[in-house]
Amino acid sequence: MTTTVLFIHSAGPQDKQQGSTQLIAYLKERLKADYRIIAPEMPDPENPKYADWKKTLGEALNERDGEVILVGHSLGGSAVLKFFSEEERKVSIKGMFLISSPYWGLDEEWQLKDFILKNDFERNLADIPQLYFYHSIQEEIVPFSHHKAYAEKLPQATLRQLEGDRHLFYEGLPELVKDINNL
Repeated sequence: MTTTVLFIHSAGPQDKQQGSTQLIAYLKERLKADYRIIAPEMPDPENPKYADWKKTLGEALNERDGEVILVGHSLGGSAVLKFFSEEERKVSIKGMFLISSPYWGLDEEWQLKDFILKNDFERNLADIPQLYFYHSIQEEIVPFSHHKAYAEKLPQATLRQLEGDRHLFYEGLPELVKDINNL
């Protein structure tokens, strides 16, 4: 049986060799044949609005049957968290994997207001069976403090602290592939 991996990409340009495109290609190459990776084109990634991303994410989920694995990269991870902490769940989630995701509202620099999570967002994520966060310790694009903030709010999550300063993961993310294959 094929399991769907729904990948929600980062903000910014998503043309070949930009944004999340190389990470998506890596996953398609490395995951077993029993995974089908779907990466919908998110609206206006260089000027993202949550309402538009919510609509696209909802449409992509409505087209799925069975269990879904969710992967969100950077802003895509923020969108996945916001969606599943605020919307009624209509799909069965096998696992949620969030990579270098900003914690909007954490401090004055991180104020993309329509992506800020509600104060009690973690309550609606408590039953996600497999919740993983990946973040490079020395990352400069999204500081590691965002990873720590999610860790405090979601103690049930598995945290992968990665060496170095990676955000786009051009060389891939073997830890993610291993974790998905181990579900």
